Amino acid sequence: MQAEDLPHLLDFVVERLEVGVFVVNSEMRIVFWNRFMAIHSGQHSEALLGRNLFEAFPELPRKWLEKKINNVFVLKNYAFTSWEQRPYLFRFHHNRPITGGVDTMQQNCTFLPIKNTQDEVEYVCVTLFDVTDTALLQLQLNSAIATLQVEKAEQQQLMLQLADAQSHLMQSEKLASIGQLAAGVAHEINNPIGYVYSNLSTLEKYVQDTFGMLAQYEQAEAAIADDAVRAQLKATREKLDIDFLKEDLRALMEESKEGITRVKKIVQNLKDFSHVDATDEWHFADLHLGLDSTLNIVSNEIKYKAEVIKEYGDLPEVECLSSQLNQVFMNLLVNASHAIEERGTITIRSGQRDNEVWVEITDTGKGIPAENLKKIFDPFFTTKPVGSGTGLGLSLSYGIIEKHHGRIEVQSVVGSGTTFRICLPNKQPIELQK
Repeated sequence: MQAEDLPHLLDFVVERLEVGVFVVNSEMRIVFWNRFMAIHSGQHSEALLGRNLFEAFPELPRKWLEKKINNVFVLKNYAFTSWEQRPYLFRFHHNRPITGGVDTMQQNCTFLPIKNTQDEVEYVCVTLFDVTDTALLQLQLNSAIATLQVEKAEQQQLMLQLADAQSHLMQSEKLASIGQLAAGVAHEINNPIGYVYSNLSTLEKYVQDTFGMLAQYEQAEAAIADDAVRAQLKATREKLDIDFLKEDLRALMEESKEGITRVKKIVQNLKDFSHVDATDEWHFADLHLGLDSTLNIVSNEIKYKAEVIKEYGDLPEVECLSSQLNQVFMNLLVNASHAIEERGTITIRSGQRDNEVWVEITDTGKGIPAENLKKIFDPFFTTKPVGSGTGLGLSLSYGIIEKHHGRIEVQSVVGSGTTFRICLPNKQPIELQK
């Protein structure tokens, strides 16, 4: 091959390349236009050479393209733009080989400085690479990845919902068992307590009658003529210490009646807590009674840690599942007790506003860090040591309040304490009762 043949060979190669190539000078006039550009633009080089690029193709993004080309003249350096940044310069059509459909050609573009012997840029060569197939595959891949991410997120959400439902089911079964146990215990204890209490009342009357009879004997003692008999009676009375027996028997009777009354109250609290009569039915209930019965149930958990202060307001009866609300109260009260490290107070407030009632439980415990506040209602989340808590109490409570069309709010300051507020509608929606 002769040296003089090289330019002709280069021209042939450039004309046959499946790449768009055109060259402009500093005045944006076209000085070269290859076959690819002519085929796709519909305008041949003979009609375009010497013309201003933007007059020949007014649809081009003039402001952007002028700046891009001028930067190459000034900086004397190569530039590049991807289809992802700007899909195309020229709105050429691309025939998709797989589907046969026609799409706008996606283009990668390069901007090459053409310098003279003085290292000055005389021209800028712009090349257009058809990357439509690659772009379409990339977009399909991105779409598939996005779909997979959505499906993954949905699966994770379903798994969380399943875990939450499972934990609620376990707790519901546990609550039902506790309720049945409490109801059974209350029923079994209630009968013997009833006759023990009745027997104590009868026994008290018998003791009073016996004391009355003894008083009669004491009065008649002086009338006994036999000195030996009187002396024997006196010795027996002193030996038995009848005066002490009278006083102590009265005290024993009072203590026994007080004890059996307390047992009766505990049994009643068990019945109220489990709500034996209507466990699974909506009914109107006094929340204060539920709070009081729950306090009695958990008193052993609280009394060594906190003083309970009640600031009850006036509340109407609320339509609810009272046994489930009692479970919420129990969870919040026990948590409040656990939050108090040495000795503190638990304050219970209540009130009403418009068509809803509210109950607040405030403790003077260690508080909840801000990063944990958003997670405390998540199933299995707990800050207690392993084996000391399941992390289901607050999650279950949240679900119960949500079931009642209410809301549960929390405010906490580390080192000062925490307040949980439960808000409930006075009456449940009509559709709930159908």
